[in-house]
Amino acid sequence: MPITDPDYSQLNHDEMAKEIGLKAKHIPMLVGSFLEESGPLQTRLEDAIANSDYSEIQSSAHSIKGSAGNLRFQELAEMAKEIEHAAAESDTSFEYALYLEAIKKAISTISA
Repeated sequence: MPITDPDYSQLNHDEMAKEIGLKAKHIPMLVGSFLEESGPLQTRLEDAIANSDYSEIQSSAHSIKGSAGNLRFQELAEMAKEIEHAAAESDTSFEYALYLEAIKKAISTISA
């Protein structure tokens, strides 16, 4: 999957709740938790990329992928999946930093 430019600024809590199978009142809390947890994960991923630590890249990307997927942030989850799979292969030609910047940009559009 190529890098995408998703914009999650217009989240519909009712629609998200329906897709996830929860009540809409729970969505702000879940999104808030995602945002809180994603900051340290982005930092870990950035450090791992800088150090070519493929195991940590894979682990951090996997965490972002799972959390984003659970909240139905599909494009975000797919980009993290691409990083995870490249790191599993220790792919030195993969554009990790570009994907990370796209992930950061996508997350910055989310608000609880």
